[in-house]
This record gives sequence, C-alpha cells and structure tokens, in this order.
Amino acid sequence: MNTTRTAVVTGAARGIGAAVAKRLAADGLSVAVIDLDEEACKPVVEEIEAAGGRALAVGVDVADEPGVQGAVDRIARELGAPTVLVNNAGITRDNLLFKMTADDWDAVMNVHLRGSFLMTRAVQGHMTEAGWGRIVNLSSTSALGNRGQANYSAAKAGIQGLTKTLAIELGRFGVTANAIAPGFIETEMTAETARRIGMTFDEFKAAAAMQIPVARTGRPEDIAHAVSFFAGEGAGFVSGQVLYVAGGPQD
Repeated sequence: MNTTRTAVVTGAARGIGAAVAKRLAADGLSVAVIDLDEEACKPVVEEIEAAGGRALAVGVDVADEPGVQGAVDRIARELGAPTVLVNNAGITRDNLLFKMTADDWDAVMNVHLRGSFLMTRAVQGHMTEAGWGRIVNLSSTSALGNRGQANYSAAKAGIQGLTKTLAIELGRFGVTANAIAPGFIETEMTAETARRIGMTFDEFKAAAAMQIPVARTGRPEDIAHAVSFFAGEGAGFVSGQVLYVAGGPQD
C-alpha cells in the first residue's frame, strides 16, 4: 500500500506554484503539477524526479468543470488519492474600473474563485474519506484593495471567505483550510507588471522594497515555506486562517 501522501498544486508550471510543488516534493509528497499547458509542467516534474521525488504533469483549465473532475480522477489513479490541495492558479487583467471590461472581470473570477471551488470540491471527497486533508488557498495583499485591480482584489478577498467556510464545513473530517496572502513576490507576473508601467524589473523591485519593513521583495520560496507548514502534520490545529507573507504587517 502506498503511504506517501499526494498533493495537487495548480498554476504550478512556474513562479510560486512551481516553488510550492518542488517544496512539497522535497517534504516527501507525491505532487501533481497542474497548469493550462501540460508540456509547460514537465520541466518542474523532471526537476522533482531528478531530486528523487515523484510527480505528474497534468494539463487542465481549473475553471472547466468536467476537466477538473477528469484531472483529479487521473491523479488519484496514477499518483494516489490527493489529500493536499494548493489552489494557486491565477491570472491578472488589471485596469481602472471605468476601463475594465466584463470579460476582464469574468476571466479573473473564473480562474481564482470558480477554479478554487471546482478543485476543492473535486478533491475534498478523497480528504474526507482519508479523514485527513490540507487545503491551502493563495490570496493576496490585494484582497485589502489595490488600485487597478477591482477584479483581482475581489477574487482574492473571496478566496479568504471561501477558506474560512471550508474550515468550518470540513474540520470535523480532519481537513484544515488556510489561506496565504503574498505581498510583492518576484515572479514573471510581477516582471510583466514592471514592463507594462515602463520600469525595469530591478527598478520595480527596488521601489517595492523601499515600502517593505524587511527591506526586500519576496521570493517564491518564501511562499513555499508557508505552504509547507500548513500542509504538514503539525498544523492540524490551525484552520480558517489568513497568513500575510508580505515582509511586514498588513491592515
């Protein structure tokens, strides 16, 4: 019988998701690396396997209901029943409210909120059956409000409400649910933001670091450490919490 726990990490082809997948694999879990493009997941899988871990690349749109169920069924069959879920998949479609289109709004809501709901609903049965589970949802400091991100801010605040409700509903089955709200993290997404506003990434990071009490910007590994804690045995009495990993206090 396979006693190794299986984790599912969405949006794991790069950035925070890739760092989380690699960290959970280093912690001894089998990891399903999920992203829109299965090929894009393979370098992360290969890195995990080269380090002696076990991983599976899975291509799926987390907002696609039948696709999500099929992906979870495949993961359970090929890796083992998933009992750790990290809902990390996300996109941005930033704009000021008066310029934001309904498509911009819907696209962000679909990936962040619908995607987290569908993935959690598909995986929770495996967790409740096992009597043990860990759900970690990625929110953001933008949940507190951020100019040009009405859609993203609303989605990330919604993630926090979803997390607290999951903690209430699933706690009696040995399942915890927590959220991590990153501040400025050095990823391709933040590099793209710098390009869009006409700054080099180094300039953008330096400007951000001046506003952060620990005087540096975050790295994907900073988030992976926090996920590792929430996903572990020792965090069984921590549920429904939002942890801001942002280099300083948030309002």
